[in-house]
Amino acid sequence: MAIRRALISVSDKTGIVEFAQQLAAQGVEIISTGGTQTLLKEQGVPVIGISEVTGFPEIMDGRVKTLHPAVHSGLLAVRDNEEHQAQMKKLNLEYIDLVVVNLYPFQQTIEKPGVSYEEAIENIDIGGPTMLRSAAKNHAFVTVVVDADDYGKVIEELQAEGDTTLATRKSLAAKVFRHTAAYDSLIAGYLNEQVGETFPERLTLTYEKIQSLRYGENPHQQAAFYRAPLAAQGSLTTAEQLHGKELSYNNINDANAALAIVSEFEGPAVAAVKHMNPCGVGIGESVYEAYQKAYESDPTSIFGGIVAANRAIDSDTATLLHEIFLEIVIGPEFTPEAIEILSKKKNIRLLRTGHIPSPDKRKAGWQLTSVDGGLLVQENDLHSLKEDQLTVATDREPTEEELVQLAFGWNVVKHVKSNAIVLVKDGMTVGVGAGQMNRVGAARIAIEQAGEKAKGAVLASDAFFPMGDTLELAAAAGITAVIQPGGSIRDEESVKVANEHGIAMVMTGVRHFKH
Repeated sequence: MAIRRALISVSDKTGIVEFAQQLAAQGVEIISTGGTQTLLKEQGVPVIGISEVTGFPEIMDGRVKTLHPAVHSGLLAVRDNEEHQAQMKKLNLEYIDLVVVNLYPFQQTIEKPGVSYEEAIENIDIGGPTMLRSAAKNHAFVTVVVDADDYGKVIEELQAEGDTTLATRKSLAAKVFRHTAAYDSLIAGYLNEQVGETFPERLTLTYEKIQSLRYGENPHQQAAFYRAPLAAQGSLTTAEQLHGKELSYNNINDANAALAIVSEFEGPAVAAVKHMNPCGVGIGESVYEAYQKAYESDPTSIFGGIVAANRAIDSDTATLLHEIFLEIVIGPEFTPEAIEILSKKKNIRLLRTGHIPSPDKRKAGWQLTSVDGGLLVQENDLHSLKEDQLTVATDREPTEEELVQLAFGWNVVKHVKSNAIVLVKDGMTVGVGAGQMNRVGAARIAIEQAGEKAKGAVLASDAFFPMGDTLELAAAAGITAVIQPGGSIRDEESVKVANEHGIAMVMTGVRHFKH
């Protein structure tokens, strides 16, 4: 066996001229189509047009050119099958030993703002995937290349042996089927969206590998980091790392949690996260003030944590950040001075996300959670609280300042593991009770952490109070107002306790369980 004949048809022409020149130098006959054929001819590469092989013109604006027996017989014929050999000879067909194809840019097309449905459909490749699949199926005899990164390896083996190894052909065939599966998945997803199919009977997903990770949640677990092809800007998957060592699995999880929290706020906000829960969140007139509050929320737990901001990190803020050990600092931008200050620490990672969309501009998406042998799929929780949706359940209405703090607490408790209680005061968290088996336990933790700061604070709960015990704790700690979903058949009990202690309580009608 040897590679004597190649078919080249690529949309992305990166490196194709040099590759074709090297093939021609090895005596390989090259067949090509459309724009690829024109480019190779212009560069002096000997090339045969596809119509010369098929005896049929390219028609319908190039929609039909390679879907022909002269092409697919050459790809699919089993070379050591005597009957196949006889048929090829009888019909005067020739083998094709190498296929180099990449596909119409469907993803790039649907990423364009305002792209029409017609343009998207026109960029669904048919002939390309068909050739790739034919060649990949017959990889025992045919080499197939879909990725320009593989050109060098193919040339190296061709120059050494006149053909590729079976191991290489198997590897390239596997890549082809990954590629065509991902391509079809994008098309299916786009069409599902167009027809409003939310939960199809078969769900196909595709993700692009960003990097292999040293290990997963624990050192004995393997892991990798993947990105959705249409990932929104301002997310962790599209962030640029400016400084520091490689991110770990746990770094990525925590960084994503921190970024989600600051995305809730219109004004400057900073969140410090440890183990997927906020240990401090602050809002203010500037990112500097917001960070000071986030730090003061829990100066102990922030050590070794991850800090995210929804405004550019300036030099003054960077100076404060530099004073303690942090794993990661995330922001939409860093001033040059801030980068210089923070980069003095070797191990800190700096992640620049670009613009972080305001709460009402965030792109809807899906949360995927694996279970043994399956997958849970739900909408991302993008619910934003509107003041006119609140119901005052108690005799006393909250003051304007209490309403501001309640809204802040509600945005934070949404991102705390259930059962969750958050105490806030003066635009900062003062107590966080996360992930407890009962709400009273969560409240005790938050109140104990707050200490004297609990006096005059407000309380946010991610779910309703089925009894008045949490309110009794809140009253004893000096908490003045509460926000909770409501909806318990025993709401009246907690309302009665709140009234007895002069606590203002509002109900949202929405809960934020986070497991």
